[in-house]
Amino acid sequence: MPSGSVDRLTGAARRPRRRGASRFAPEPPTELPPGRLVHVGGRGEFFVRDTGRGSPTVLLLHGWTASADLNWFAQYATLAEAGYRVLALDHRGHGRGLRSADPFRLSLCAEDAAAVVRELGVDPVLAVGYSMGGPITQLLARDHGDLVGGIVLCATSREWRNPRMTLLWRGMGLLRLILGLFPNAAWRAGLRALGLPDDRTTSWVASELSRGSARDIAEAGRELGRFDSRPWIGALGVPAAVIVTTRDTGVPPSKQRALAQALGGPVVEVAGDHMAVSTRAAEFNRALLGALSAVGTGEASGNGHRPDAAPLTDAGPAPER
Repeated sequence: MPSGSVDRLTGAARRPRRRGASRFAPEPPTELPPGRLVHVGGRGEFFVRDTGRGSPTVLLLHGWTASADLNWFAQYATLAEAGYRVLALDHRGHGRGLRSADPFRLSLCAEDAAAVVRELGVDPVLAVGYSMGGPITQLLARDHGDLVGGIVLCATSREWRNPRMTLLWRGMGLLRLILGLFPNAAWRAGLRALGLPDDRTTSWVASELSRGSARDIAEAGRELGRFDSRPWIGALGVPAAVIVTTRDTGVPPSKQRALAQALGGPVVEVAGDHMAVSTRAAEFNRALLGALSAVGTGEASGNGHRPDAAPLTDAGPAPER
């Protein structure tokens, strides 16, 4: 990641600094939608960002180690300005998400999302999954198809089984120890190593990352290593589109394209790495709006397949942020 704060990378407008405010106060780089707790009987309370108006509803499902805000802060306003109602929840063990005695499971995250959608009465939603949010979205569409009008899968895969990723999953125990002993310090050091300056934006990113449960984040990594949707992904039965991050070193583009081929739906390419959702926000937002339009208007057919599977080469303009 090049030197410079996240807001400069996204073009997002910074809040004016208040007199006497600490340079290191962990404040987000842009205004966020209202947050609320949604209580689901028998499951618990879920932290949800909700723009409260618009149609259809877009449900944003974030990636591993992140929170909804950290993953999607550069998309909230763009989607709301395009007329969508936006919901984004923190997955269990991540951000302000549910803390449970149950082991972290991707299937439980999908059940949580379904329960929140039912509680709010906003189905069917257009579900958008980024990285780890991709498997959760796939499971949500498979097990709760009545709640899902279409899906957009971003920087994600059907499975993560290659030698390099296998080594990563085996290191989850060490990751859990590091995050448990030095959560905020570990994240800040990592962000500085990536070239981010030690300012309020970096403080906010580190703060969001350190909210997560070390136990759940480590187990989430193992869950990704176990996930494999290849036997059933082609029969989801909902319109689907895929956003491929073509310079991704976290989720190989070849795996992203294999997912797209299995679904047979529209493909949009973003020339960015695994952080393109924020570092190339304007380009990513154009791709996301194009993909949502495809699944929402029937360009991707109701069985999740489009006969020609052509890429969406022109996603249209996205509002600048």
